[in-house]
Amino acid sequence: MYKPYETTINNQTQTLGEKFFNISFSYVLFIIMLAIIGIVVLYSAANGHWSPWSVNQLIRFGMGFVLMIVLALMDIRIFMRYAYLLYFITLLMLIMVEVGGHIGMGAQRWINLGIFKIQPSELMKISLVLALARYFHASSLQSIQSVRGIIIPILMALIPAGLIVMQPDLGTSLMLIFTTGAIFFAVGVQIWKFVLVGAGALSVMPVAWHFLHDYQKNRVLTFLDPERDPLGAGYHIIQSKIALGSGGIFGKGFMNGTQSHLNFLPEKHTDFIFTMLSEEFGMIGGIVIIVLNMLILIYSYSFAVRSSNYFGKLVAIGLATNYFLYVFINTAMVLGLIPVVGVPLPLISYGGTVMLSIMASFGIILCVHINRNVQIGKD
Repeated sequence: MYKPYETTINNQTQTLGEKFFNISFSYVLFIIMLAIIGIVVLYSAANGHWSPWSVNQLIRFGMGFVLMIVLALMDIRIFMRYAYLLYFITLLMLIMVEVGGHIGMGAQRWINLGIFKIQPSELMKISLVLALARYFHASSLQSIQSVRGIIIPILMALIPAGLIVMQPDLGTSLMLIFTTGAIFFAVGVQIWKFVLVGAGALSVMPVAWHFLHDYQKNRVLTFLDPERDPLGAGYHIIQSKIALGSGGIFGKGFMNGTQSHLNFLPEKHTDFIFTMLSEEFGMIGGIVIIVLNMLILIYSYSFAVRSSNYFGKLVAIGLATNYFLYVFINTAMVLGLIPVVGVPLPLISYGGTVMLSIMASFGIILCVHINRNVQIGKD
């Protein structure tokens, strides 16, 4: 048996202090820089006031930072041991949301715990990755390349994705599917199976269209033609493009954005915060955000490559892909490259559960890095 504060690596014990100094501090620095930028932009969004957004974001980041360090210093075998349990608890929470979840902004996505509300779909992004990593860690390549060997992990992804679609939250559901696809690719599932699934998805699209909510259909139609309803469904993306264009190269200056401060830009503190940032700090500001995110992703995937244990490798790949999807979907959405979906920009957009889940993901990725030489058995 191993102690929770010690890890055995090549017959040597790694203490808690040694683990701490094995943390990638440059990785942590990039995370802190993004969070500070987010707090500053939220300060501007509130017209120069710390409340209601900046102070809450600062508190949540502080809580998330502590959580990240705690998770980073844990033994990676603990995550493997409790991966399935965490998955089933989160799945049960998703079912509870369907039965009697809290409704906000027309969607039933939260569980109200009195002091705060929790969004189980965000937790599922982590628990699904851990569960899939444990499943494939214990599987042989022969079973993975058989159809029977991937039925269980497919169901592990489709069941929560289906529950999340009913909330409705199509964006998060698709993120689960794409993250699962990345893990499938990493473990060696044959390309023809991806092609087959893709062809099947395209064939059922006409049928799936009829099951979409009206607002979801409007988002797709507005993406194809934003001018069809400029004061309704197309208002968000039109104002976003105006704000992006008006920022130019260097921006209008801190707290000088007209589209945002005159309230033409909706959801400026959440989904469209990248637009507000780009209006005030220009293309340069937007590039800084993208570069910082790219550095975080490069480090995350490099941690996966360096991990000598298969479980840690898959966990880092899955969580890094999930983070990539956050950044890609949000920035592509505000640029008008994909339909508008409710996906925030991590560490920048205002939000509680998303902040904590992202920081937890970073903590687990750092745990993979610290425990990169730990050998984990198949059991």
